[in-house]
Amino acid sequence: MDYLKGILSAIAAIFITESVFFWPFLRGSKATGILLVGILLVESLLSFKFWIVGVLAFGVFFAASRATTILRVLFFWIPTVAVSALGFVIVGLYTWLYFYAMAHTPQIH
Repeated sequence: MDYLKGILSAIAAIFITESVFFWPFLRGSKATGILLVGILLVESLLSFKFWIVGVLAFGVFFAASRATTILRVLFFWIPTVAVSALGFVIVGLYTWLYFYAMAHTPQIH
């Protein structure tokens, strides 16, 4: 169970940190397209601030996973499961959108 808590803490920390650093870049950009999403994701993953905030978020979630039962439910299980589920839905949506666009794009020979 400790491995599950650590993995869930890491996934939630990465999704939260990515949303904190990704959305301001997206809002200020005038570029469009799925390539923009990939470029901004890689840019934020290579940022030093991203990893500092990610490690801090992981520490908060991991510490909350070791707290008493009510605190663990309120500050670990609910936020990490909700954030992880939402993050996987967003990643799945972008993946589906990419493959759908590739299948319905006319091929030029």
